[in-house]
Amino acid sequence: MNALAGTRSHAAGGGFQHSGQAQGSGAQTQLSEAEIRHRRMVLRSSVIGTALEWYDFFLYGTAAAIVFNVLFFTKLDPMMGTLAAFGSYALGFVVRPLGGFVFGHLGDKIGRKNVLVVTLLMMGLSTTLIGLLPTYASIGIAAPILLTLLRLVQGFAAGAEFGGAVTMSAEYAPANRRGYYASWPGVGVALGVVLSAGAFALVRMMPEADFMSYGWRIPFLLSAIGLGVGMYIRMFVQESPTFEKMKARNTVAKAPVKAVWKEQKRSLLIAIGARFSENTAGYIFQVWALSYLTAQLKVEASIGLTAVLIAAGIGALLNPVWGALSDKVGRKPIYILGILVMIFGAFPFFWMLETRQTPMIIAAFIMMIVFGLYPMFSVQAAYFAELFPPRMRMSGICTARELSSVITGGMAPVIATGLLAYYGGSYYPIVGYLVFMGAVALTALLISPETRGVVYDEDQ
Repeated sequence: MNALAGTRSHAAGGGFQHSGQAQGSGAQTQLSEAEIRHRRMVLRSSVIGTALEWYDFFLYGTAAAIVFNVLFFTKLDPMMGTLAAFGSYALGFVVRPLGGFVFGHLGDKIGRKNVLVVTLLMMGLSTTLIGLLPTYASIGIAAPILLTLLRLVQGFAAGAEFGGAVTMSAEYAPANRRGYYASWPGVGVALGVVLSAGAFALVRMMPEADFMSYGWRIPFLLSAIGLGVGMYIRMFVQESPTFEKMKARNTVAKAPVKAVWKEQKRSLLIAIGARFSENTAGYIFQVWALSYLTAQLKVEASIGLTAVLIAAGIGALLNPVWGALSDKVGRKPIYILGILVMIFGAFPFFWMLETRQTPMIIAAFIMMIVFGLYPMFSVQAAYFAELFPPRMRMSGICTARELSSVITGGMAPVIATGLLAYYGGSYYPIVGYLVFMGAVALTALLISPETRGVVYDEDQ
């Protein structure tokens, strides 16, 4: 099989080759009206399905900051209760690599679509059951144990959701618009944050006694509705055309996860390093900072929830803009822009929170989420999809994302809470932590290749 000029062969583990022909090759094929409609359906499916799954996943983090430390870890003092709640939250990240290995392998072996249906089902059921779970006052120690077990199910399912959605979107995209197309699952993640923050902001308006009694359960129980909608949509999506070509050409990898470690180790390490700033900052600013505002600064919880809601909403709107811009100027410049905002904005962010003024708090979240987090997050989708060949693409994306999640996103709230407690409430060590993680990501980006315009045989 002869690759077009500017393509990268299946087994290649080295450099990238680019040309004008490669850049435009994915856009030269004329599509039928039916194919165009289905491509749009894939994007809608990616956005809606990802939004529903990550609504479930982020919901736990929001509840850990506000509710679980009180209702499920009752016997601990407030600081330790918060630490324990975030500890159970972090366990969801511990099993995410296992979910990424298993579902990434299956996605590269039997197809992307089936994996996305299964992960959505697992996430929706576990989240709904959390909404029905008795508290410590009712069943004692069994309550936090069951809560943690359901969190583990969430984490296992989340191990492949975003990687699978990104893979599907990227493989349906023309090569010269892959940044734009692959950014849409990120819109779903942003909407998941908006929906989870919005749901909690609404129920927080209830009287405190009612909220702590049953109001906090409502956002979790609403997941059952989302599950039905998401399953209906995903059942109508066809398998990725790239995967269908691999099956027809008999190039499906027998052991895709093993192949990633053997053939694509450099790409894997670059992808892991690139996530240090994005993933750490995402969970610091969208999850942990809510606890910092309420527990440390004694700011009304609704203010932090509103700030996240506004910032994530703007981020969702701009996510495709960053992706489209990366199709013009490259993935690396946009990604590096986000890292620099994270590094140089960390100290101003906390200074703005310390004012305890609502406009300053909202502006702080907009600065870090809209202009720091989402430029990285948007471009990351196409960047990772282009780093790995199709026959091991889903395994590569899921492995890189989930291994990095354990040491970055999942541990970030725990590390930040621990640093805050150890240093007597000072935020300076947390600023240093964010700067260090940004420096790791910046190093990975500086030594990585530019991937814009890369085309593989099965992507033709």
